Amino acid sequence: MHALDWIILLGTLGFITAYGVWKTRSTRDSEGYLRGGGDARWWGVGLSVMATQASAITFLSTPGQGFADGMGFVQFYFGLPLAMVVINLVFIPLYYKWKVFTAYEFIGKRFDGRARLLTAGLFLIQRSMAAGITIYAPSIILSKVVGWPLSWTCLFIGVLVILYTTTGGAKAVGVTHKQQMAVIFAGLLVAFGLTVHYIGSTMNFGESLKLANSLGKLDVIDLSFDPSDKYTLWSGLIGGFFLQLSYFGTDQSQVQRYLGGKNVQQAKQGLWMNALLKIPMQFFILLTGVLVFVFYLLNASPVHWNAANVEAMHESAVNTRTVDPPDRPLSENAAEMESQHQYNSERITALTREWITSERTGLPEQQADATAALRSALAADDSLRARYAATIKETMPHREANDKDYIFVSYIMDHLPIGVVGLLLAMIFSAGMSSTSAELSALATTSVVDVLPRSATDTRQVRTSRWATVFFGVLALCFAAVFSLFENLIQAVNILGSLFYGTILGIFLVAFFIKHVQGTAVFIAALIAQAVIFALHFSDVEVAFLWYNLIAPAITVVLAILLQAILPSRRVPAT
Repeated sequence: MHALDWIILLGTLGFITAYGVWKTRSTRDSEGYLRGGGDARWWGVGLSVMATQASAITFLSTPGQGFADGMGFVQFYFGLPLAMVVINLVFIPLYYKWKVFTAYEFIGKRFDGRARLLTAGLFLIQRSMAAGITIYAPSIILSKVVGWPLSWTCLFIGVLVILYTTTGGAKAVGVTHKQQMAVIFAGLLVAFGLTVHYIGSTMNFGESLKLANSLGKLDVIDLSFDPSDKYTLWSGLIGGFFLQLSYFGTDQSQVQRYLGGKNVQQAKQGLWMNALLKIPMQFFILLTGVLVFVFYLLNASPVHWNAANVEAMHESAVNTRTVDPPDRPLSENAAEMESQHQYNSERITALTREWITSERTGLPEQQADATAALRSALAADDSLRARYAATIKETMPHREANDKDYIFVSYIMDHLPIGVVGLLLAMIFSAGMSSTSAELSALATTSVVDVLPRSATDTRQVRTSRWATVFFGVLALCFAAVFSLFENLIQAVNILGSLFYGTILGIFLVAFFIKHVQGTAVFIAALIAQAVIFALHFSDVEVAFLWYNLIAPAITVVLAILLQAILPSRRVPAT
C-alpha cells in the first residue's frame, strides 16, 4: 500500500479517535455518559442510528453478496419502514414517558426484576458476540494489507474504539458517528463512481445493467414462499419486519441512540430519516457489488479471493494425500486449476464482448446465444472455484476456505488508484468503529443500569460504566479471536440477531399491548420460546433464519396469555 494511502487511513482513524476523546473528555454525569446528554437534533439521531447499523460487515459482505447472488438481499430490509412506524407510534413515546436509560429498565417497571434481567441478559449475550464479529470483520482487511496476524489486528481496532468510548460513553459515540458517516458516504460515492468509470471504457452504464440483469444479478423480488429460502419478499416483509422491530425497538445499542434525542419529536424524526435512507443505501451498496461483478467479466479475476490462501498454497510443501485424478499431489492439482481459471477468464471476457456486440447490433437471437454461453462459462468457473476452495481446505485444514468477504477488498487493493485505497479502507474501518463503539456503550449501560446494583452516587455510576466498557471491549476481542470466517459475515451477524431478537421482541409486545399479562407468565413463556428457537436452529429442520423473528414472539405472546389465565394476578402498572 502506498504511503499516501497510509496517511489517509491512519490520519482519518487518528482524527476520529482524538476528536471523540477531546470533545467528550469532560463528561462526568450519568445523563451524558449513559444517554448521550439528551440534546441531539433529529439529523444527529438519524446519522447515529445509521452509523450503529452500518458496520464494517456492511461494506465487506454486502458488495460480496451483490457480486455472488445479486440484488435479492435488499429484500431483507423491506420490513424496516413498517417497523419504524410502530416504533415511532408506540416505543419512543413510552420510553420518553417513563424516563428510562435502557429499554430493559422499562420491562422492569412494567413487569418485574426477573423479566428485566432476562431481556437484559439475552441482549448482553447476543450483542457481546456481535461486537466480536464487528471487530473481526475490519481486521480481515488490515491482516490482508500488512500481513499481521488476526489477533493483533483485532487488538488494534478494539483498543482504538475502547479508548474514546471509555472516555465519553454514549456522548462520544454520538459525536464520532457524524464524522464516521461523512467518511462512509464519501467512500461509497467514490467506489461506485470509479467502478462505473472503469466499465465505461467498454460499455456504458445502461449496457452494464442490462448485462447484469441478463445474468440474473438484478432480480430484486422473489415471490416464492419457501420457508427455507433466506431472502424473499415475504421473509423480508414479515420476518424482516419483526427483526427490524426488535433491533431498532429493543436493542439498547439502537435505543440509546434515540434516547439521546432532544425530545420525542427529534427522536422520531431521526428514525424517519433512517426509514427513508436505509433501503436506498443498501441497494446502492449491493449495486456496487453487481458492478464489480461486471468489471470482472471484462478483467481477469483471481481463482480465490483470499490472496493469503493462494500464496500459502504456492508455498506449502507437496502434500502426500491425493485427489482425483489419482496419484496427483494436491499442490500440483491446484496449479492446474489456476491455469484452467485463467483460460476461463479469457473466455468469459471474450463472450462478454460478444454480448456487447450483439446488444449494439440489435440481434436478439445472437444476444440470447451469447447470454447462454456466458452463463455456461460462469457456471463452469464457479465450479472450478469451489474445487479450488475444497483443495485449500484439504491441504490446509486450519485455514478458512470461504472467500466471499474478500471480494470487495481485493477489488479495492488490486484496481483502485492511490489515495482512493486509503479512503475506502478508512470508510470500512470507520464503519467498524461506529458500530462497535455503540455496542460497547450499550453493553456497559445495560450492565450498570439493569444487572449490577445501582451505585450510590452519580460519579461512581459513571466510573463503573467506564470499567464495564473496558470489560465488554475485552470480551468482544475474545469473541473476535475465536471467530472463523462464516459463509458470509453479514449473514452471520443477522443469524445471531435472529436467534435472540424474537424472544426479546415477544416480551416487549406483551408489555406494550397485552396489559393483563404479568411478569411470571411472560418470563416462563420467553424461556420456552428461546428454547424452541435454539432447538429449531440446531436441528435438521430447514427454516430460514428470518422466520425465527416471527416464530419466537408468536410463541412468547400466545404462551404468556395462556399462562396468565392459570396464574394468580397482581396489579399491573399503567403504561
